[in-house]
Amino acid sequence: MDKAEKLELKKVACRARMGIIEGIHAAKAGHPGGSLSCTEILTYLYFKKMKVDPKNPKWEERDRFVLSKGHAAPALYAVLAERGFFDPKELLNLRQIGSMLQGHPDLKKIPGVDMSTGSLGQGISAAVGMALSSKHFGPDFKVYSVLGDGEIEEGQVWEAAMFAANKKLNNLVLFVDNNNLQIDGSVDEVNSPHPIDKKFEAFGFNVICIDDGNDFDKIEDALSKADKSDKPTAIIAKTVKGKGVSYMENAVNWHGAAPNDELYEQAMAELKEAYAKLG
Repeated sequence: MDKAEKLELKKVACRARMGIIEGIHAAKAGHPGGSLSCTEILTYLYFKKMKVDPKNPKWEERDRFVLSKGHAAPALYAVLAERGFFDPKELLNLRQIGSMLQGHPDLKKIPGVDMSTGSLGQGISAAVGMALSSKHFGPDFKVYSVLGDGEIEEGQVWEAAMFAANKKLNNLVLFVDNNNLQIDGSVDEVNSPHPIDKKFEAFGFNVICIDDGNDFDKIEDALSKADKSDKPTAIIAKTVKGKGVSYMENAVNWHGAAPNDELYEQAMAELKEAYAKLG
């Protein structure tokens, strides 16, 4: 990826972060920490990797995306808005009665959403089903999914992983958003899933570890390697919970809380400053 392309991706991610904060502040509820941690992953997928058409969201040959950690919906919504699936002004209606943007993704109401998610552990099963369908019935497409590292404590995740490997679904790519925090504390303290890479390897996956899942070059390199595998791929991406907002970074109390007016202004000022530095 050249410098200009990477710069544009960074700008998109920064604008998406602003959208995340604006939506959650307006709603006075939501999950900023885990939304901010996976912003670069979603940005790269929708702006560089996936075959999608905002003018034709149900295009049969599109690649599919499943946000298995459905509570990070503000990140998905912000990126979809940036990509042109709907007006970014809709982000201010997050979680409002009658709004299409509810607390978790709804495939029936939101252009660009391929699966309704929210019950942790279930999204990956839907992604596996999509990948299997493509293999058996066509058309040929890739399926991408983002899981939380706390989410993979759910047993259903491993049932789905076992099935995906058994069926050799090399059109399936999972990202584990490894920010090491979940609602009750660090994943190590709550119910350690480590070593995550060895577990996916044992279940028959091609496993790629990246030490900075907020770095576009490393995301690109991992996805390039995934394309060459004859197995389903799990990309274990180390990320920063609350990335981009100083007081939210690596802070478990921002897993599921909305900033008040003062903290909203601080967050937006930081993000606007970061955006201005990009030129």
